[in-house]
Amino acid sequence: MKFSQILLALCMVVGFSSFVQAQSSIDEIVKEWERAKAYTKEYLDAMPAAGYASKPTPEMRSFADQMLHMTDANYMFIVQATGATSPIGQKSLETQTDKSKENVTKLVLAGYDFVIEQVKKMTPEQLNASTKLFDRFEMTKGMAISKAFEHQTHHRAQTTAYLRMAGATPPQEKLF
Repeated sequence: MKFSQILLALCMVVGFSSFVQAQSSIDEIVKEWERAKAYTKEYLDAMPAAGYASKPTPEMRSFADQMLHMTDANYMFIVQATGATSPIGQKSLETQTDKSKENVTKLVLAGYDFVIEQVKKMTPEQLNASTKLFDRFEMTKGMAISKAFEHQTHHRAQTTAYLRMAGATPPQEKLF
């Protein structure tokens, strides 16, 4: 084999290896969002229906509003990271009048499904492409998705106190 053929073969192997690694990253991101969806559903299920309107203090969001705020942000982050069109448009789910357990659960899980489907459509190159989140913060699209994950984790965790105040037991940690 000529040196140029060996070099070309080596570049192809390295390129394929990089592609596999990037695709693995997308698969891992999807897996983590699926875990987060299941974990959030446990929170939604654990809260008694009457607790969806509860607030720790009058100026705080209700349990329903926390979950809807989290979902609004999931849409917003992912639309910015992927360029997809949000199925809820520019409206805020927090303004919903039906904040029943059934409706909030449906809306929150649909938000997770949107995130998961959009991430699945991404290519490794898109994941590593630059974006300007909220017209302010320069980062990769992968990092923007990571920020969305951090945000949903933060707001879900806040609802642990809401569950305790309602006399419900929060779900066990789902770190893995």
